[in-house]
Amino acid sequence: MCLAIPMQVTAIGGDGLSVRCEARGVVREAGLLMLPEETVAIGDYVMISLGQVMQTVTAEEAAAVWAHYDEIFAALDHKSG
Repeated sequence: MCLAIPMQVTAIGGDGLSVRCEARGVVREAGLLMLPEETVAIGDYVMISLGQVMQTVTAEEAAAVWAHYDEIFAALDHKSG
């Protein structure tokens, strides 16, 4: 199973086929080949999986996903500690 990570677009590649994104201090490059119909702009939130932008999401949706991931991380920390 692969999980998508919500990130915010900070730059768009000169070729228009890639973006630079940031989430929680981590910066990643991702491709836009899976989004041929959508326009992505700096400041947008996207879901990234396997190095590709899978879809755009709202800031609220991105925050909700991170809240769920935080719950998972907390449960894993509690279980291992």
